[in-house]
Amino acid sequence: MKLRNALLAFTAGFALTAGQAAAADLAIVSGAVGDDLQTLRYQLDEFEKASGNKVSIVSMPPSTSDQFGQYKLWLAAENPDIDVYRTDVIWAPQLANQFVDLTEATKDVIGDHFPAIVESQTVNGKLVAMPYFTDAPALYYRTDLLEKYGKDVPTTWAELTATAQEIMDAEHGAGNTGLYGFVFQGSAYEGLTCDALEWVMSNGGGQIVEPDGSISINNPKAAEAIEMAKGWVGTIAPEGVLAYKEEDSRGVWQTGNAVFMRNWPYAYSLGNSADSAVKDKFDVSTLPVGPSGSRPASTLGGWNLAVSKYSAHPDEAIELVKFLASKDMQKYLALQSSRLPTIQSLYEDPDIMEKQPIIPRWKEVFLNAVPRPSAPTQKKYNEVSTEFWTAVHATLSGDGSAADNLKKLEAKLKRLKGSAW
Repeated sequence: MKLRNALLAFTAGFALTAGQAAAADLAIVSGAVGDDLQTLRYQLDEFEKASGNKVSIVSMPPSTSDQFGQYKLWLAAENPDIDVYRTDVIWAPQLANQFVDLTEATKDVIGDHFPAIVESQTVNGKLVAMPYFTDAPALYYRTDLLEKYGKDVPTTWAELTATAQEIMDAEHGAGNTGLYGFVFQGSAYEGLTCDALEWVMSNGGGQIVEPDGSISINNPKAAEAIEMAKGWVGTIAPEGVLAYKEEDSRGVWQTGNAVFMRNWPYAYSLGNSADSAVKDKFDVSTLPVGPSGSRPASTLGGWNLAVSKYSAHPDEAIELVKFLASKDMQKYLALQSSRLPTIQSLYEDPDIMEKQPIIPRWKEVFLNAVPRPSAPTQKKYNEVSTEFWTAVHATLSGDGSAADNLKKLEAKLKRLKGSAW
């Protein structure tokens, strides 16, 4: 009720500023995991009531790699049919020239957001996209199973491997043969870059390409980390994990068929839904540390909202972006879907703290999360990531050793870099 009253107050104020201009028909394009499209539709309905404009959703497949490819095609064609794009945190340097500079239009509200997130969406002094929600992954674990077998939450990947195997074997012996020890994102797409970067970084193996542009991935610690993950496939993880994306992992987890899962915070609220087999039977922790590492690593994620240069209604599209990124809309998203806000004050909001305890706990995690190397590689990032996940997936699939595949990857990245990124 309190949230609904806040929304009514907010939208009433918004309606006063919308003026009496003729209504516009807008379109926003968005990928989705979980209930993303349902929550977005609710927000758009509120915007329509407040502004008189209409907004349709152009839905995309959940794979961020597929989304990015389609976005590039539309923007290269100067497609006027899409007004607002929901964009991954890594895309700002690659798509900056295709989006409206939001600096002036958002100067009254941008100071409410975490400066580091704003900086990540700023290219050559231009605010490319408005922060919508941020992200950093968690290790999901079954509290009931760890308690049943007297196990602590693992802090290293070796501990996770041993605990997962022991519980899985015991449960199989008791007839629970559908249980796996660990599920993650092993398909050949951007999600594997995120997972594998965490394995490598948590083992002291670097960031693939370092902030200064140097290529660092071909090293023994990186190879050790990927060989470690290779050992999970077909043992504590199903063979099918090589095709898993976020929703595939969540499907196994939420039906009660995994001890551990690596996934983003959105899975927290869904895991506690009424029809979830793991409701009230799990918690989250930070990801483990590698055998040669000293600290855990979480890949920085997050989604933002950009206005196309080719929109026929740029002013209305900017108002839509500001509405969706507002404090009230971010609070709704946090309460409904456990999405991490980009507005600092919401981490102390009592409603959020009560209903979604993962959010205040995760503030320090995402503030210390590891960025993918999109800043140093700029417009070549997508090719860098594709080469990386391809090499990792080959290793996980048994096609060559990690050391050999990373050596080949280094050569490909050097050719891609040329004299400079």
